[in-house]
Amino acid sequence: MMRHIFFPAFIAISLYVSGIMPVTGITLILDTHIDIDFPREHDSLSETTERILMDSLHAIRNSRMDVAMRGVESLVETHPEFRLAQLVYGDLLLSKSRLITNVGSYPDAPPDKVIGLREEARQRFQHHLRFSPLTTLPEYLVRLAGGFSRVIVVDISQSRLYLYEGHGTEVRLRGDYYVSVGKNGFPKRLEGDKKTPIGVYVTTGSIPPDTLPDRYGVGAFPINYPNEWDKRFGRTGDGIWIHGVPKDTYSRTPRASDGCIAIANEDLLLIKDILATPNTPVILAKDVSWAKHGKIAALRSRFEERFEGWRRDWESLDHRGYAKYYSQDFRNETENRTSWLRHKRRINAGKRYVKVDISNLSIFGYPDEHNMLVVTFDQNYRSNNYSGRRKKRQYWRQEKDDGTWHIVYENVISRIQ
Repeated sequence: MMRHIFFPAFIAISLYVSGIMPVTGITLILDTHIDIDFPREHDSLSETTERILMDSLHAIRNSRMDVAMRGVESLVETHPEFRLAQLVYGDLLLSKSRLITNVGSYPDAPPDKVIGLREEARQRFQHHLRFSPLTTLPEYLVRLAGGFSRVIVVDISQSRLYLYEGHGTEVRLRGDYYVSVGKNGFPKRLEGDKKTPIGVYVTTGSIPPDTLPDRYGVGAFPINYPNEWDKRFGRTGDGIWIHGVPKDTYSRTPRASDGCIAIANEDLLLIKDILATPNTPVILAKDVSWAKHGKIAALRSRFEERFEGWRRDWESLDHRGYAKYYSQDFRNETENRTSWLRHKRRINAGKRYVKVDISNLSIFGYPDEHNMLVVTFDQNYRSNNYSGRRKKRQYWRQEKDDGTWHIVYENVISRIQ
C-alpha cells in the first residue's frame, strides 16, 4: 500500500527560480538524461531516484502533469520519507483543482519546511541544468596518487558531492550526489560555529552505525579537520564527518548539518567503502572552479618541473640550492624557515651522498587559497649513514611577485614500513 507523508504546498516558485516554470518570452528545453559522463551498465538506486525527480520537474516545466504525476507517485511509493517528493506530489494533486502559482501559499504549509525544500529543489535542478563534465574537471585535481585512487570533491554552495577515480593524470567522474552542509554556511573557523570547513582533507576511518545516534544514518566517516593549514591559522573544532541521515528522512535540506556533510543513506552505502579507507582525499570547496584538461595539464607540467628541481638539489647536497625552494613564510608545527634550514645543514654535513626517490605523488589545489598546492608523496631516502621511508606532505605556494613556487609547509605524516 502506498504511504504518503504529506507536505501540501505549491511548487511554482521553486521551479520558477530554477528555470523550470515557463517564463514569458523564454523557451527552455532540458534533457536530464544526458548529463552523465561515465560509462555504467545500469543506474544505481540513488541515481534512479534523482533522475525520476528531475524528469518529473522537467515534465511540469512542459505542462505534462500526467507524466510528472506518474514519476512522483513512484517516488513516494518507494521513498515515502522523501519529503521533497512528497511536496511535489501534494502540489500535483492540488493542481487538479487550482492553478499552481506559488510555493507555500497553502494556508497550512509550515513555512520553515517549505523554504528548505524549495531550496533543495532549486539546488538539485540547477545542478542537472548546468552540470556538464564532458570537458572539464575540478581544477584542484592536478595529479592523483599512483595506482588506483579515488578522491571526493564537495561543492558546498551547490550541495553536491563528486566522486572521481583514476591514477596519475587519468581522472574520471564515477559518482555525483546531493548533500547537505553546515546550517551556518562556511568556512569553519571556530568550534561550535556550525560551519563546513574549506580545504584539502583526508578520511581517517569509520564509525559503525550501531554506535551512533539515528541522526547519523547508516554510518559516519571523519575527516582530519583541522588539517595542517587550519592549525597554522588557529582554526578550532573537530568532529567533521561525512555521514548519513535519519532513517525517517531521505535527504536533508541544503543547510541543515552542524558543519558535517550529510548525504542520503542509499548514496552513502554506495561510497562507504571508499570513505572507510584511511587517507582518501576529500576536497571541500566553497564553489568548485572547473577547468579544461589542458589547463590542468599545463599547471601539472610546470609544477612537477619545479618539484623535481627540489628533489634534485636535495640530492646534490648544495645547501644554497636546496634552501631557495623554501618560502620566507615557511613554518611547520615546530620550526620556521631559519631553524628548518639550520637543521638540514647540520644533517647534511655528515653526508657523502644522498638519494631521494619519490612515489605515490598526489597534487591537489587548495580551494580559496591563492595558487597553493597540497603535495603528498612517499619518500625513499638513502645516504651513507642513514636510510628510511616516510610519507610526507608539503604545501607549495606560487609567489605573487615572480610566479615561482615555494614550500610554505613540510612535515612527515608517517613512517613507511
